[in-house]
Amino acid sequence: MQKVNTTDEFTALLNEHSKLFLLKNSTTCPVSHEAYKEFSKFAEEQEGAFFYLNVQEARPLSNDIAEQFEVKHESPQAILFSEGQVVWNASHWNVTATALKAEWQKL
Repeated sequence: MQKVNTTDEFTALLNEHSKLFLLKNSTTCPVSHEAYKEFSKFAEEQEGAFFYLNVQEARPLSNDIAEQFEVKHESPQAILFSEGQVVWNASHWNVTATALKAEWQKL
C-alpha cells in the first residue's frame, strides 16, 4: 500500500495501472481506522495497485477525485478504478477485505 498526496501523483498512477484501489481515510475517525485495517489486510493478500490518502493531509486530492469522477466524498471510502474510470465504491462499514477482494477479482 502506498500513500498518495497530490492530484498529479494520482493522475500518474491512473495512467500507469489498468486497475487500482484507493482508500480515502480519516486519521481521526474510528470507523476509518477499521476500514484502513480491512484495506491493509486485503492489500497484503493480493497483488496489485493499492493506494490510500489521508483526507486531512490531502484534502485537495480528495475533493478533486470526488469532483472529477462524480463520486460523493465519504470517509472512509474505497474506490476501485479500471481503465481510469470508477467501477465500484463503498464506504464506512462496507469497506471489508471480503468485499474488496470480491470486486478486485471481478476485473
